[in-house]
Amino acid sequence: MAVFVALGAFLMTLAGGWTAQRVTDRRHLVLGLAGGLMLGVVGLDLLPEALEAAGAEVFGVPAALLLFVAGFLVAHLVERLLAVRQAAHGAEEHACAAADRAHPGHRHHAGPDPDGPGHDGPGHDGTGHEGAGHEGAGHDGTGHQDTVAGVPARQDTARHGTAQDGRAPEVGLTAAAAMVFHSAMDGVAIGAAFQVGGGMGLAVALAVIAHDFADGFNTYTITSLYGNARRKALAMLFADAAAPIAGAASTTFVTIPEQLLGGYLGFFGGALLYLAAAEILPEAHHEHPARSTVLCTIAGAAFIWLVVGLAA
Repeated sequence: MAVFVALGAFLMTLAGGWTAQRVTDRRHLVLGLAGGLMLGVVGLDLLPEALEAAGAEVFGVPAALLLFVAGFLVAHLVERLLAVRQAAHGAEEHACAAADRAHPGHRHHAGPDPDGPGHDGPGHDGTGHEGAGHEGAGHDGTGHQDTVAGVPARQDTARHGTAQDGRAPEVGLTAAAAMVFHSAMDGVAIGAAFQVGGGMGLAVALAVIAHDFADGFNTYTITSLYGNARRKALAMLFADAAAPIAGAASTTFVTIPEQLLGGYLGFFGGALLYLAAAEILPEAHHEHPARSTVLCTIAGAAFIWLVVGLAA
């Protein structure tokens, strides 16, 4: 029964992801809504559950809140470390490209014979230099700035796994993976509730299915925002959709301690809040500081409030 009900979460998650990718022409509204949904999920759903499950105090502070702060700081640290590494990588490539432009003939003086391996005929006319490593479209003496090692700059950026706007794709994939794990825990909650009783199981399932639309929406949006290819965003979306089914099925074999689950919810909530406050909402207002974006953010948080209230 629990697995069958989890199929509803599967479909609702896919619906959320489908909505996120269909409204790309209103990207600022999508990001504003995603930020509001994430804020609502953290403040109205994750934190209360974390405090209830892991409310034991550590030096006067609930363990769930300590892990919440830790999650925020870890997300910030990881994002900064990846950004620094990416910036260093980009600077190195820029220096190599500048050196190639400054010394266009440096790499093909392979021997004394002008017709030797480094000067193989047709492309060497005194202005071109199509030796090994300088072949390909775009290198005509004036267009070299558009290529890096014979690969167009945009393609080279994608090949090295770096986002064009300075974001590290790994951050988006890591955040999406955490959301997949969270969805699996939702499935575990459904299975555990059905073990208590059918009424409890249906109540928990209603809450999970209702906010899985937001989970699918956020999973696709976050993965795409950090420069990952569409196929990766879709892969993470399908993983997030399937996770509740796997979680519900696992309850027939494994029981997760409540304290451990509460600690995870607190940590995940902190990381999610960082992404919403430091990345998604600023990006939403960067190019379109419109009132409609703010309204979408408020609507997202209000929607989660409505879901939590109906499920209570």
